[in-house]
Amino acid sequence: MISDDRYQERRSDYDVTNRVKVSSQTAVRQAVADIFADLYPDSAFDPVWLAFLDFERFFSGLDPSYHGVDTAYHDIQHTLDMTLALARLIAGYERSAEAEDRLGAERASLGLITALYHDAGYLRHRDYDRESANGAEYTLTHVSRSAKFLRSYLPTLGLEHFVTVATQIVHYTGYELDLDSIELDQPKDSTIGHLLGTADLVAQMADRCYLEKCRDRLFAEFVLAGIAIEADADSTIVRYRSGKDLLAKTLTFYERSARHRLESNFSRAYRYFEVYFGEENPYVVFIKKNLDYLTQILSSEQW
Repeated sequence: MISDDRYQERRSDYDVTNRVKVSSQTAVRQAVADIFADLYPDSAFDPVWLAFLDFERFFSGLDPSYHGVDTAYHDIQHTLDMTLALARLIAGYERSAEAEDRLGAERASLGLITALYHDAGYLRHRDYDRESANGAEYTLTHVSRSAKFLRSYLPTLGLEHFVTVATQIVHYTGYELDLDSIELDQPKDSTIGHLLGTADLVAQMADRCYLEKCRDRLFAEFVLAGIAIEADADSTIVRYRSGKDLLAKTLTFYERSARHRLESNFSRAYRYFEVYFGEENPYVVFIKKNLDYLTQILSSEQW
């Protein structure tokens, strides 16, 4: 059981266990490598290791083709936190699945690499994206842009045979496609997609600073993307008047969208955290604490 004291002591740039610094590419890479080695002791981690190194280059602005990530909410820490969550979900699934249903090292590698680049669509290319000033402007199309990035990147790791799968399962992390329209030939590919989508959602909502980030960072991204206020020649739609307004509507988002995805679209894949941890699911615990606290704020109006 995770105590309230432990919740209060959790550092803002650490994972739900308060042991892995999710703002550190090195720390997360090592944590994921340890999980992978335990699951697949006879398989090489090299493609994922290289993907981590490339991730740092691309997202830190060290690659000559791309500006570094400049979205305040969908930042490096979110991606690393989500990738660690996925590694744990994969471990929980592999330990509970029948031998013939296990994903295996190569498919697990694909999932982890897709996780690292699921938000690559926010990166601005120095030649092709000159008209944009911030990656948040691509919010509505960023998943398709991530798929395009993966299509060209996976062959550099020797994983060109997974391009078709990766460019579909990455859409489990977004809202550009109806999830029911995603068609995959192999049930195992659907499974890795469900794990991927689950990791993305729960890592965000279990973040120690999830509520503050929604108010102060996600709202700013929605303004730049034209989502907060959508205006054309005929009408103006105001979805979020302020960061506080967005935060006030977060419970509705959870009830109408996030919960349905977790329970139905992703087949309750979050339960594999319980297999991995062998105890109460810490991601669910922290999501509940965040939402309970938000409920308290909304009822008391003590912002």
